[in-house]
Amino acid sequence: MISCIVLSAGYSSRFGSPKALAMLNGETVIEHIQRSLLAALIEEIIIVLGNKTDKIEPFVLNHKRVKFVYNKDNNFGQTSSFKCGLKCISPQAKGILLFPVDHPFVCRSTLRAIVEEFHSKKSGIIIPAYKGRKGHPPLFRVELKNEFLKLSNDVGLNTIAKDHKENVNILKVDDQGVVMSFNTKEEFEKLKAQAS
Repeated sequence: MISCIVLSAGYSSRFGSPKALAMLNGETVIEHIQRSLLAALIEEIIIVLGNKTDKIEPFVLNHKRVKFVYNKDNNFGQTSSFKCGLKCISPQAKGILLFPVDHPFVCRSTLRAIVEEFHSKKSGIIIPAYKGRKGHPPLFRVELKNEFLKLSNDVGLNTIAKDHKENVNILKVDDQGVVMSFNTKEEFEKLKAQAS
C-alpha cells in the first residue's frame, strides 16, 4: 500500500489566499491533486490542514481513500505537517508519497511511474527529476518513518534523503510538472499557461 501525505497547512502568505483553493482546470488545486492521486491508484490520501482549515475542508473529497488531519503546529512548516500526517498512515503502508499542495502540475502518468518504480526496485527513496532537476513528489519506504518523526521541526525534510544518499533512486521523467511550484498568483498563472 502507498500512502500519500498532501501538505496543505501553510499560510500561503505570498499568495494572499490558500494555495489549495486556487483554480486549475475548473476545480480547486486541492481537488485536482486528490483526483490525480486517486487516478494513479494511491490507496490512502491524507491531507494535512492547518491555516484556513474551515475554507479548505469542504474541498476534501468524500472518498473512502481520502481523509484529512489538522496540524495544530502548522506555523512550524512542512516538517511539522509531514510528521502530523505520518502519525495517521495505515499500518499496511509500505511507501509514503510526499505531495506539497503547490505542486499540482504533476502528471498522473508520473505518479504511476513513481509507484511502479517503488514496487520494482528496492530503493529507500525515489525522487522524480526533470532534465536533471530533482522535484516532487518523492516516495519514501515506510522504514524511514521513525527518522522523519525524530526530525526537529526547523530541519528540512530533504535531510533524510541527504542522510541516505546510497538509497536514493533518481527517476528521470518527461514531466516538467515535478519541478513546477508556485508562491504567488503571478507564478501560478504563468505555470498554468505553461502547462496548458
